Amino acid sequence: MTSSLPYGPVEAFVIPEIIELVRQGHEILVVPMHPRGAVIHDDVRSLMGRVVANSLISTGVLRSAIAELARSPIGAARVLTWLLKSRSLRILLKNLAVYPKGLWLAQLARNWGAEHIHAHWAAATATMALIAGEASGILWSITAHRWDIAEDNLLDLKTDRAAFVRFISRSGLRMAKSRGVRVRDESAFVLGMGVPTVMCETRAVPPGRSYATPPFFIVLCPASLIPVKGHWHLLEAASIMMDRGAGLEVWLAGDGVLRKDLEKDVETRGLSGTVKFLGQLPHPKLMRLYNEEGARIIVVLPSVELGNNQHEGIPVSLIEAMSYGIPVISTTTGGIPELLEGGAGLLVPPGDARALADAIQRLIEDPKLRRRMARTGRERVRGGFAVEGVVTRLVARFEACAKDRT
Repeated sequence: MTSSLPYGPVEAFVIPEIIELVRQGHEILVVPMHPRGAVIHDDVRSLMGRVVANSLISTGVLRSAIAELARSPIGAARVLTWLLKSRSLRILLKNLAVYPKGLWLAQLARNWGAEHIHAHWAAATATMALIAGEASGILWSITAHRWDIAEDNLLDLKTDRAAFVRFISRSGLRMAKSRGVRVRDESAFVLGMGVPTVMCETRAVPPGRSYATPPFFIVLCPASLIPVKGHWHLLEAASIMMDRGAGLEVWLAGDGVLRKDLEKDVETRGLSGTVKFLGQLPHPKLMRLYNEEGARIIVVLPSVELGNNQHEGIPVSLIEAMSYGIPVISTTTGGIPELLEGGAGLLVPPGDARALADAIQRLIEDPKLRRRMARTGRERVRGGFAVEGVVTRLVARFEACAKDRT
């Protein structure tokens, strides 16, 4: 289960794991909770034959929900009473909105012969998995990221009822425990998102020349234009770098609610010739950019803390760049230090534009450092985030749940 994938711009980070599940011979269905938007990621098109997409409320969904209520009225009523205990009106309304589709999913999973239901995000998608699993009797589980932990949408109940909960970072697991969530040690574990690693061996620029200083650098920020990503501080750092006479361009790959405000800031700072807004790039296009221009790219993610546990988990955008041997800079927020520890990237304090500018300048001026970071970053990805190994470990969890049940 996804939020909207394969539709819309987000959740591209889930695609490699789904593709790898198929490659390893597993039968899967991809069920978006709320399918919306166009299919923009070319690498998801091969999965479209495995997608079952229905809107949250449709005639088919309501018909299946009514049939499921008639088949299992006690189970369906029990789950509904759980939803009524949601901690706020906003969360209650979100959960009630997915209740009919959760019952529809129970019928779909049972008729298809599913052995396991897995939901990305511990928020409303996990609510759907909870409803479907409890109504159908099929085992279900969750991948919890970051904001969805902070939202605390019946998280105690979900961690108690799910077969397992996968946290994508150690900091995410710590955050859940610090908030008092009753996390069962036997069913909770940390497993980062998987990314393909074979592509990083096919760089167009020979390794012997990859890290020589190019005429100018591309500082690329692949992130949605939303507050937690900290784009303002990157623009301020770019202004500092321009004053120092650095040869660089700043490319913002993503879209979001801050775009107009960021464009105004670029104009105000006189950076119109330096900063490019690329918009939301299809996932394969971004990967081709890494492959073709990787010799002069530095990936920067200037993430910030927004308070109330609103910060990054382990951003897949950084993992992907590292898999291509591209040096990365980010901030000491959320789970990012887990990824970049040991020299896999440079870390600066969040919100410190001067420290960010200094880190960029350090990489620009030191080809040996770029080479060393590229090697360490690739090794970090291969060791902990290679999609083949991640999916193998995830499947082992699915299989262990099935064995325990029998």
